[in-house]
Amino acid sequence: MTASWRFSALADRHRALGSKLEDWSGMGTAWSYDGDPVAEYLAIRTKAGLMDVSGLKKVHVTGPAASHVIDRATTRNVEKLMPGRAIYACMLNDAGKFIDDCVIYRTGPNAFLVVHGSGQGFEQLTMAASGRDVSVRFDDNLHDLSLQGPLAVDYLAKHVPGIRDLAYFGHIQTSLFGKPAMISRTGYTGERGYELFVRGQDAPMVWDRILDEGAGMGIIPCRFTTLDLLRTESYLLFFPYDNSEMYPFDDQPGGDTLWELGLDFTVSPGKTGFRGAEEHYRLKGRERFRIWGLKLEGDKAPDNGAPVLRDGVQVGVVTQAMHSPLNGWTVAIARLPVDCANEGSRLTVNCATHGEIAAVTASMPFLDPEKKVRTAKG
Repeated sequence: MTASWRFSALADRHRALGSKLEDWSGMGTAWSYDGDPVAEYLAIRTKAGLMDVSGLKKVHVTGPAASHVIDRATTRNVEKLMPGRAIYACMLNDAGKFIDDCVIYRTGPNAFLVVHGSGQGFEQLTMAASGRDVSVRFDDNLHDLSLQGPLAVDYLAKHVPGIRDLAYFGHIQTSLFGKPAMISRTGYTGERGYELFVRGQDAPMVWDRILDEGAGMGIIPCRFTTLDLLRTESYLLFFPYDNSEMYPFDDQPGGDTLWELGLDFTVSPGKTGFRGAEEHYRLKGRERFRIWGLKLEGDKAPDNGAPVLRDGVQVGVVTQAMHSPLNGWTVAIARLPVDCANEGSRLTVNCATHGEIAAVTASMPFLDPEKKVRTAKG
């Protein structure tokens, strides 16, 4: 394990499953287990899987100016966000370029929980809070266990009254196994799933009990990187692995616009005043590339960073790819020219491992494009 400054209470559980606790965002994270990641992928798609995603950063923003801080730091109009609801949002720098994404949970009139990844979310919130009557507090005692898959609700319904009525991106303050918990209907898999926010001292018991009781239902522990298989099918980006921070431009500074990433929907209609707003709107129609999908021939997934060619000339790059034995396709997220952001352009991926692979452009998400699965009721 690299020198991490954040620690999961489940570290010993991950080591027992074969993890070396590779660093992500300052926390030793279960990037690998001894088992088969495809089996974990299949469990989440057909049954359910449990992941420790506590490496996500949890930030409490509370006080009379809390909504003003969120409003300045993110692309969403949080005055429309009521307690018990959450929303996905982005954060930009002064140049109108993406620096992080997050889920904003409103837990009270003057209280929010912002959960973000490895970008500059905490720094953005802290900067927006300067001089305001607000508290911005980082919280690593709060652990985030993600129970994802079609049977997740069936398992939780045995322990949490009313869980079937919890709407997509809703959350409740409740108890789980006699311990305090916040449960949200969110996740990063494209499935119907739930995130269980519990105290660090309760996380090992919650983890053990779900896996013990859920074994008969096929619920298994899943490594963090199984998310790469799931997110590819479901068009869920992972900073910085789909971004110019990982794949820099040859002749200009890094940083991607929401228009290029396909995340412009995260800007509330008509909203101004958030950091980078003026540049965001100015850059509309000036996309240098687009994040777009590829469907590939055969069952070999290209490596991350594999060049995408048109008529023998590199025009893009694969950022994440996967083969699904369940859905019978090989698909990829790629950075492509704007004129390839369509259906049916024929390209080639030059993979160092598998050679040249024929590909055709396709819109995303590949799986459940109408999002009926993740938003299902009952």
